[in-house]
Amino acid sequence: MKSTIRTAIFLFAAAIILGSTEASGQNPVPTPPETDNQGQVKTFEVRLPVTVLEKKDLVNGLKQGDFQVFEDGVLQEITSFTDESTNPPVFVGVLMDTSPSTAGKLGFSKEAAINFIHSVTRLRKDKAAFMTFDHEVALRQDFTDKLDLLQTAVDKVKKPGSQTSLYDAIWQFADEKLRNVPGRRVIVLITDGDDTFSRADLNDAIDIAQRTETTIFGISTKAGFLGSVPGVEAGTVKDRGDKYLTQLCERTGGEAFFTGDMLALERAFRRISEELRSQYIITYRPANQNYDGRERKIEVRFTDREKTSKYRIRTKDSYRAIRDTLR
Repeated sequence: MKSTIRTAIFLFAAAIILGSTEASGQNPVPTPPETDNQGQVKTFEVRLPVTVLEKKDLVNGLKQGDFQVFEDGVLQEITSFTDESTNPPVFVGVLMDTSPSTAGKLGFSKEAAINFIHSVTRLRKDKAAFMTFDHEVALRQDFTDKLDLLQTAVDKVKKPGSQTSLYDAIWQFADEKLRNVPGRRVIVLITDGDDTFSRADLNDAIDIAQRTETTIFGISTKAGFLGSVPGVEAGTVKDRGDKYLTQLCERTGGEAFFTGDMLALERAFRRISEELRSQYIITYRPANQNYDGRERKIEVRFTDREKTSKYRIRTKDSYRAIRDTLR
């Protein structure tokens, strides 16, 4: 398992070095466009889960004509649009930190995780999976809509390990489990500390999530459940680990929550579940179809000035134009 992650990250790093303008001093060579069996050039598209907020309230009822998508400042062609009534199913991975610092709140995290899985998984449509990470990354239950299997997998977590392999867990789950699922791809992280053991780093985790069109939500339990942690106030970003978690979520279109008790943890899970129900999915075909390896900036705007002043849009902010295999 570790060797798989190590090999994947090595190949990924090598690709960056070979394709980087800064490293070589030359412009990267675009990958030739892919063709089908009839010799026709295939086009690639980018899918954006979009959340619209009025202050903290989720906004429903908007239409395709309400949105514009810009890539590197250039208006793009929207090819499909879905809302809460037509969205594809959700495939959500719940990744739970089982490092030593979680020992005193493992029971709370397990209870909240299974409650979230029950609330987010719609029968015969959505599927969930459960993974833990400490010094090892362990898939406890693959994607299923059978809630009893997920309940059993969560119940079997009895004791913590050592260290925290958070970024390796994201890399492995996104690359191996989310890449080819036929629906929306989501990771929910439950963690209380910084990564201490991964071969992957923050940028690797962001990149693999963006490449697999995965939205990440993070729930920090650092403030504790059995009493407050000195110097830590619930609901606030206090240290480097919190800032990295926030960046990881925001760069993939999600959100980080900082909880201080069981009630706050349950509220965070309920908020994520509600958001997944109310998202819009916008797919667009980039005008620049070259796989040039460059990072491209994304901005979703309203077509109406009144909506621009009233509502706020949240989605991922970029992607790298490399050929990848997605369903």
